[in-house]
Amino acid sequence: QVQLVESGGELVPPGGSLRLSCTASGFSLGSFAIAWFRHAPGKEREGGSCMSTATGSTYYTDSVKGRFTISMDVANNTVYLHLNNLEPEDTAIYYCATPGNDYCSGILSMIYWGKGTLVIVSS
Repeated sequence: QVQLVESGGELVPPGGSLRLSCTASGFSLGSFAIAWFRHAPGKEREGGSCMSTATGSTYYTDSVKGRFTISMDVANNTVYLHLNNLEPEDTAIYYCATPGNDYCSGILSMIYWGKGTLVIVSS
């Protein structure tokens, strides 16, 4: 059974950094792409970044490019999202998801989701 579990969200001041984790079970990294999305209060869920875990290729939306980075730890079957230079507008629940294949694609293609981890950026 495929499961994704996020962790690492917390309260952080503007300009701060965080590392979010997405630990997968039921499949091994290298099989499925892992994407990160976020859902901010009053807004629709939006995509931010994705990694093809077979090739290591990464993709970022303009809103996070240059500030967020994806990496993976194959031994721990975990994908990380490194958030830098955080802004209050980054406050959201962050979710990881997979389309069940190794192609980074849009939100509608995701078939497995974690339950999310809350990031609050505030002084």
